[in-house]
Amino acid sequence: MLENWVVAPTCLPLVLRRCHACASDRFRANGKFRVNANHKLLDAWLLVLCTGCGETAKLTVLERMNVRSLRPELLDRMHDNDLDLAAELLQDPAVRRRNRIALDWANAWHLDTGGSDHLDRDAIDISVRFAARIPVRPVRLIAEGFGLSRAEVERLITEGNLVSAVRLSGKLSGDFTFTLKR
Repeated sequence: MLENWVVAPTCLPLVLRRCHACASDRFRANGKFRVNANHKLLDAWLLVLCTGCGETAKLTVLERMNVRSLRPELLDRMHDNDLDLAAELLQDPAVRRRNRIALDWANAWHLDTGGSDHLDRDAIDISVRFAARIPVRPVRLIAEGFGLSRAEVERLITEGNLVSAVRLSGKLSGDFTFTLKR
């Protein structure tokens, strides 16, 4: 029987970027947007606040975009300061590249194992699904899901009792499956 685990965000991740006013390198996004129209051209930014001094920085979302080429519902979501839109844009690789930022997902996600009791079976098949592109070490997820130490999970991998089609070292942000043999 295949069990499903879900890695889901609990809040927006911190934005890693150097503050020009203080020595901090972390910003907090609160879902606020600034939209500026100049005749038929539109600029839009996602506002982020420095965790050190509270200074506001702007992450470019749209730059000199023709108003007619923009979907009206997207513009409405920006005017409404849609938190879900902010989450989508922070995960967009093009937005991250354009603004030269990275994301810090520490303490911004949780693992939902469905609360199933899987300790009594000899072999357990688990499917891990990511609700957002959250880079997490599979060893950490497995340790948290089974209540084991990371060293114990590493030992299970070495012994061949924990197998997967994907490499379990490093970080993953995409769905994967694994089998634990006891």
